[in-house]
Parts: sequence; C-alpha cells; structure tokens
Amino acid sequence: MKVGMYYNNSDVRVEEQPIPEIGASDILIKTAACGICGSDVLEWYRIKKAPLVLGHEYAGVISGTGKDVKKFKVGDRVFATHHVPCDECFYCKSGHETACAVFQSKNNFAPGGFSEFLKVSGKSVETGVVVLPDNMSFEQATFIEPLGTVARGQRALHIKKGDCVLVLGCGIAGLLHIKLAKAKGAGVIIATDTNQFRLDAAKKYGADSAVLAGQDLIEAVKKANDGRLADKVIICTGAKSAAEQGLQAVDKGGCVLFFAVPKPGETIAIDFNPYWRDDISIKTSYGASPRDNKEALDLISSGKVNVDDMITHTLDIDEMKNGFKLASEGKDCLKVIIKI
Repeated sequence: MKVGMYYNNSDVRVEEQPIPEIGASDILIKTAACGICGSDVLEWYRIKKAPLVLGHEYAGVISGTGKDVKKFKVGDRVFATHHVPCDECFYCKSGHETACAVFQSKNNFAPGGFSEFLKVSGKSVETGVVVLPDNMSFEQATFIEPLGTVARGQRALHIKKGDCVLVLGCGIAGLLHIKLAKAKGAGVIIATDTNQFRLDAAKKYGADSAVLAGQDLIEAVKKANDGRLADKVIICTGAKSAAEQGLQAVDKGGCVLFFAVPKPGETIAIDFNPYWRDDISIKTSYGASPRDNKEALDLISSGKVNVDDMITHTLDIDEMKNGFKLASEGKDCLKVIIKI
C-alpha cells in the first residue's frame, strides 16, 4: 500500500509498505480522506520522530474486523482518532481526559492516516471510532477531531451570549473558534493574523473586525467593543508576541485561553497583580477526548458549524509533498485534505 512518509516539511515521500495485519481486537480501515493538521507541519515538534507516517484527521470505510470486534462491521463509514484516554485514572474521572498518561503516550494508529489502509487498535476501537451519519461526507468527517479540540477549549472558556471574543491566529483552529463562538451567540468577534488571506476568511466566517498583526491591537479591540477590552481571548498561534498581546487584551472578569503555546523553553514575563486584582482567568486546552469529538460530530452533522467552505485544496496521496508545502506555507490556503 502507499503511504506518505514524513521526513520534514519539504520532504514527504510516497513509499510502499505492507497492509497492516490485524489482531482479534483490531479493525482495518480503507482510507477515504485525511486532513493535514497544523501540528503535522509544526516541524520542530515532528522532526524529532521522523521519518514517520503522520495523519490523524481521519475518515474511511472498515474493510476488516478482528474476531472479537462486535461493535463494527465491514462497510461501516467511520471517523477514527489515534489516541483516547483510559477513562479510569484520576484525571479522566475529574474531566481532564487529555491530561491522562494513556492519552498522551499511546498511539493506536498503524502506520498513520496518510496511508491507503490503517489499523486501529487498543481502546481507540472502543471509544475512538464512530460510525458517520449518512448526511456527513468523508471530507466533513476530517474536521471532527480539530473541531473537537475547539469545542473542548470553548467549554473551558464558558463563552456566553454577547461576549466579546478576540481570536489571535486565524489558521484552521482559529477560524473554527470563530465559527463556534458565532454559533454560541458571541457578540463582537475580533480576529488578528499576519496573513490577509486568513483575515479575509475570518471576516467571511463571522469576525466583525479583522486586524493585521503589527497594528495596535488594544486600540482595535476597544474600537470594536465600545471602549472595552475582550471578555474572552483565544490564542491560536505559538508566536510569543501573540501570547503577550493576548494577555494584555483581556477585560476585567475575562478569560484568556492558551489554545496554542510558544515553543518549549520560550517564556513570557507576567505581572500577575492585574489578573489577581481584576478577576481575570488564564486557562489552557490540549487535544480532544471522545466526548469532545462527539460534540463536534453533532455540530457538523446538524449544520451548526459549516466546514465545507474551509476546504481550499483536495489532493491525491501522490501529491502529498505539495500538500505539505501548501499547509506549511499557509499563504492562500486553509484546509488541505488528502484523498486516498
């Protein structure tokens, strides 16, 4: 079978591997579509384990099941996710599923989503595979995991109707945050990015104001929000400058969500006195648990969050190298999907 083997962002090769053999508790899926995630092109993060087959925004058709698998059958159209929590540890039971050691360490995909066939094993078979509704395309299903991460982050934020929301970074995650915040009834939504193409997309998807990075963000927020800063700030880029700006742009009683963070070792100096005095919260969000992915599936299938208009490129696996080039450069590009 063909696989897309990642060596670095500019070196992704189509190679041959044997179709994985499945055990009694595994399933084999014929890949239909897999999205290129922003984390796939985060080179400093990925290159440490290269070469490897990436891909986790995944959908396909079950082509084989182990003898002990009763939940699924050959022919089922499914979404699958590569890591799931154990559901048994303290963190899982207290609602912090993505802090679970099993979630963070166990990859249940072999070899990865950018392959013609994928073996799913372990607990991912039980809780990480979901049959798709008839009205959902494979391309739409590749958004379940990224939208799941966004749904989890916004649950921590407690966005209320009428809130002023500031989103820093308008890649796919930032744009999904805008769409979901809009669906939840947010009031003024402000977006900022270094890329005008993405800012135009932000306006199209619900942002009331789009500010090119480098402009006076604080003044722009106040101008859009009747003189006040933002109630909810969502940082969707690892740029240190964005983190610093986001922390300055939150109003009294507000909350800052670090959906993305600077590189390891990069630090930010914070005077905590204003946050303490003005009742401002700082939160983080990482990954998506099965309940988050279920929420995302419902949001997409119900039409509350439209994802079709975010797909700018659909490529064959033989065009993987070009797909990674497009996604890593991020110029006139939003979501790149590889169809296999």
